[in-house]
Amino acid sequence: MPPRKPRKIFVIDTNVILHDSSSIYKFEEHDIVIPIAVLEELDQFKKGNDSLNFHARQFVRGLDALSGDKLFNGGVKIGKGMGNISIRLDSEIDKEFSLSFPSQTPDHRILHCAFALNKAHPRRQVLLVTKDVNLRMKAKGVGLMSQDYVSDMVMDLDTLYTGRSVLENVDETLIDSLYQPPYEVPAEHFEGHEKFKPNEFFIVRCGRKSALAVYDATMEMMKRVDKFSSYGITPRNSEQTFAMNALTDPNIQLVSMCGKAGTGKTLLALAAALEKRKLYRQIYLARPVVPLSNKDLGYLPGDIHSKLDPYMQPLFDNLGVIQNQFAESDVKHRRIQEMLKEEKLVISPLAYIRGRSLVNIFFIVDEAQNLTPHEIKTIITRAGEGTKFVFTGDIYQIDHPYLDSRSNGLSYLIDKMKGQKLYAHVTLEKGERSELAEMASDLL
Repeated sequence: MPPRKPRKIFVIDTNVILHDSSSIYKFEEHDIVIPIAVLEELDQFKKGNDSLNFHARQFVRGLDALSGDKLFNGGVKIGKGMGNISIRLDSEIDKEFSLSFPSQTPDHRILHCAFALNKAHPRRQVLLVTKDVNLRMKAKGVGLMSQDYVSDMVMDLDTLYTGRSVLENVDETLIDSLYQPPYEVPAEHFEGHEKFKPNEFFIVRCGRKSALAVYDATMEMMKRVDKFSSYGITPRNSEQTFAMNALTDPNIQLVSMCGKAGTGKTLLALAAALEKRKLYRQIYLARPVVPLSNKDLGYLPGDIHSKLDPYMQPLFDNLGVIQNQFAESDVKHRRIQEMLKEEKLVISPLAYIRGRSLVNIFFIVDEAQNLTPHEIKTIITRAGEGTKFVFTGDIYQIDHPYLDSRSNGLSYLIDKMKGQKLYAHVTLEKGERSELAEMASDLL
């Protein structure tokens, strides 16, 4: 029997804990070290209502539950089949290290902790786990192994679920049947039907004949998808037609749409919400506020409304597009203003939705790629009876400093929820804003 490999030592950065307060339970049998500088940084986040504050408090409470003198002296066991966790105090700065990093910033103190452990345990693999790319580069500079926190990452974006497929060379009679009452065909007649996912959309083709269809997993039927307008907005391509179908289907309680700017994600979601408004108590349209250059909102001039206006304006722009489909005298034009005034339609930063009752709500979350997987989970798990969630965004356009196309909440949602009967997803690829916008999106 080969000798057992020594357990690894993972040194955890502050941003990993603020991303996922349960991260210490994701390292299996390996040992975890928390530099004292991390606890000092977490102390700055303990007050507040944002997800970062939640994670800081949750982690410290969990650490306190494991507490004892051994946390600072050899560590304590995290759980059955898991390694030990310990807190490491600062040590005398290594002369070799100080040549490259003379200033004692929190990042450098965390880096030195990993550096010192690497020297003290030459037979064990020491890894610094951080979401800070720059700190990972610095670690490499002093001969340290480092990695991103990958437990909630999507491993392969090339195989990420798109929610739609093309079925070629289908029997003509099946396509004809989709155009005749009851506009559905048993899925077993289609090749590969065993792999169809609930609410997956299909372009069904045979030569010049084609039809749009969706797989109903409950009935095990392929049902025809029709193009129709919602509150004056008509889909312009098959992708938008699929999206509109999912958005207006009350049996689908969770919808995600991703695509580049100009593909119509937010516009379609808002139009569908307005079309189906009678089924819901309120419509919420929200987005996470990610300040420019990672600065706090406080640096902006004016009151809170002035600070938030630049972030919310794109949502009002989409509402304006829908409103302008109708004359000012039209009841549908006036109804939008009435809904805003009566707070039947609420446009707000996502953080301001916290604490509200999410019962019988059509809830649209725009720019969802700037949310962490935990934030996505927190939002969905607060859904009350009759609530529908729609998440839209572009997984390649991320403003959050510690997220990327594989680790953001929208990618995570698509990857984990595919195959669920209450869920539908559509990836939109064709831009419909304008020929110029499409060209800029593709070339610049």
